[in-house]
Amino acid sequence: MHDGERALVIDPQRDIDRVLAAAESAGVEIDAIAETHVHNDYVSGGLTLSRVTGARYFHAGDEPLRFDHIAVHDGDAFTVGALHVDVVHTPGHTPHHLSYVVRSGAGDSADAGHSGTAVFSGGSLLYGTVGRTDLISPDATEELTRAQYRSAHRLADRVPDDAEVYPTHGFGSFCASAQSDGDSDGTMGGERAVNLALTAAGEDAFVEQLLAGLDAFPAYYAHMGPMNLAGGVAIDLMAPAPVDPTELARRIHRGEWVVDLRPRRDFAASHVAGTIGVELGDAFSTYLAWLLPWGMPLTLLAESPDDIAEAQRQLVRVGIDRPSGAAVGDSADWAPDADRSSYPVTDFAGLADEGDPTVLDVRLEGQHGESHLDGAINVPLHEVAGRAHELPDERIAVHCTSGYRASIAASLLDRAGVDVLLIDDHFSNAAASGRSLVSD
Repeated sequence: MHDGERALVIDPQRDIDRVLAAAESAGVEIDAIAETHVHNDYVSGGLTLSRVTGARYFHAGDEPLRFDHIAVHDGDAFTVGALHVDVVHTPGHTPHHLSYVVRSGAGDSADAGHSGTAVFSGGSLLYGTVGRTDLISPDATEELTRAQYRSAHRLADRVPDDAEVYPTHGFGSFCASAQSDGDSDGTMGGERAVNLALTAAGEDAFVEQLLAGLDAFPAYYAHMGPMNLAGGVAIDLMAPAPVDPTELARRIHRGEWVVDLRPRRDFAASHVAGTIGVELGDAFSTYLAWLLPWGMPLTLLAESPDDIAEAQRQLVRVGIDRPSGAAVGDSADWAPDADRSSYPVTDFAGLADEGDPTVLDVRLEGQHGESHLDGAINVPLHEVAGRAHELPDERIAVHCTSGYRASIAASLLDRAGVDVLLIDDHFSNAAASGRSLVSD
């Protein structure tokens, strides 16, 4: 946010070149950077951005941080050019979480027709919901959930309906909790109408609903907090070293992760045996970082250097800084003499034509419990590699919600020697295809 000359940056990711480019395009100087909390799902770029630009760096004074910053607490205020920033303690997502209420000069004009107020709510108030409250410890979850309810109301009570709400996390992030049925319009008035915390019958009802909606979250979150407490370091997005076919074969033989970024159906049709298919998309880094054993050497395979570069950019945000190498070009040239593997792909309508094999549902337990194919086995994606030996010794048809997680699971099972069939279809098509659905 900026006043035309000076800008305030909230919760930046590590690839700060995007922030610097946006500031240059807007013709503004980055004057201040503020963190809402010690992030659990990505490594912050705030410290690096502060050092590069010389901007002031604001962070919660109650956090045990190991780097220079300006400590702020509830009730503090500061200015960024013509912007007035109030600091609000909003515990829940984390104990020391802060939100920032920013008022611009527009609020001083009766003709403006708008209060000029924005709320940067971090992981507190999200669109339609709130940030999850179970990332600190099981013992603290209920207390933080109650704090989250009160924080949401405190924020809503201090700003007008037309205040714009800017959370750090969107729904789809594993930092979000259960979602409202209504859609937010991005204003506090919209949140008052649809947000779970602001529409619940009371604190106890909210706590019960939120806790019931919590499910597994990515394992790599355990590494994000310590990295952010220490201060994220600058990143290196230079292309990884090229890997020739002989070295690629050695890495596969050693059991390292060699990840193919191509579309899921291309991978299923033909891939180097022993590789893992994780299609490059919006969720790429979330699932790869969740599944990859922390510290495991990672080699990337893609048809273009741009795909490698995009994968790197996503991975540095979650603390995976340097792939150990990459192969680029036609997939047939990555390892021409290596064994190839493949597996069939179908949709829910075509499942009967495949002889009705055993179905593996790799969605989270809560999703499976709400509705699943009658007779389906549930092993969430993050448990598939460790539980492949539990599956029947027969063809296994794998599905999820959209086909994305199923495609990763299918590649892991294929790597483990399982006879696998990928169901690349949306789960909403299952019933229309004549499949019987049940719920727990």
